[in-house]
Amino acid sequence: MRSIRTISIVQCHAEGEVGDVIIGGVLDAPSTCKTMYEKLLHFLDPQRDAIRNLLLNEPRGRSSMNTNLVLSPCNPEAVAGFLIMESGEWAPMSGSNTICTATVLLETGMIPMHPGINTFSLDTAAGLVGVTAECTRDKCQSVELDNVPSFVFALDKEIDVPGLGVIKVDIAYGGMIFALVDAASCGLRIDNLLGPKLIDWGERIKKAVQEQYTPVHPENPGIRDVSVLEWTAPLEGGENGDKTAVNAVVVSPGRFDRSPCGTGSSARMAVLHARGLLKEGEIFRHRSIIVTEFVCRIKGTSRVGDFEAVKTSIKGRAWISGTKQVFLDPEDPFPEGFRVGDQWNMREDACLPSSGR
Repeated sequence: MRSIRTISIVQCHAEGEVGDVIIGGVLDAPSTCKTMYEKLLHFLDPQRDAIRNLLLNEPRGRSSMNTNLVLSPCNPEAVAGFLIMESGEWAPMSGSNTICTATVLLETGMIPMHPGINTFSLDTAAGLVGVTAECTRDKCQSVELDNVPSFVFALDKEIDVPGLGVIKVDIAYGGMIFALVDAASCGLRIDNLLGPKLIDWGERIKKAVQEQYTPVHPENPGIRDVSVLEWTAPLEGGENGDKTAVNAVVVSPGRFDRSPCGTGSSARMAVLHARGLLKEGEIFRHRSIIVTEFVCRIKGTSRVGDFEAVKTSIKGRAWISGTKQVFLDPEDPFPEGFRVGDQWNMREDACLPSSGR
């Protein structure tokens, strides 16, 4: 066997969403990067972005997965930093990926794990995220994260979608910028049987939003534009007064988030709070297309620029499923992988193997 690079990975998923964690084989960004967002920009460089293509494109990866890169933190309050690789982008923040990364750090001993409550912070490109992990002697049973402040850009914004007409969307930030659409308002319901239509319409609506509205984070103008669409179902009452809802988050290149989506849950809570439907302290159980669940709540309020914001927490579980080493043979014709139209929602020029996209 020969390889021009070797990358060590712990395989993990949080409530069904794959969030593998790189623990070796990738050098940190240079010390000139003073924040995790600057590290994200470092890895966005086309030469360094090859690592994302190598791991997430076929034949080594697939569309329905993410990979997290553990790095040294920039914020001294954090025990570790990490960056999030998705098929379509380097995401500034992700709840499911935070849960996976925290679980891997604890269960592999990279962070000391003791029975009971373990608390620490992780540094992300969106900011500092607090973690509270409930652990036994050998298992991280759950991870609750205190997300970055979430807020609403617009409610009931009318977007003209070619072929679908005018659709009302909410635009909110929960660590990523979401367009949220009530499925029933489009004559749809969140159901796996309607998966192809939900994906197709979701991508079309997102594209129309991107062309007609440009939200910009007031504290980091590099975080801009809607990158994710979230189909929502009505808020319902649950046991013990908890509130519940189902969602289906459409992630590029055209697939569902298998988990309830942590940043999407925070964006949804910001919208519900803005509409007076979810109060501080109320439990919100957010469920995914495969009926897995995050237990969420609003812990307080704040401001981000001129926006009223909510401080949210997301609690879920992750499971380590294996380990792997990824190799790259020097004669492999696909050093950045490839994408095929049967699994990937593609541009017309995206099938070229040399592009890796």
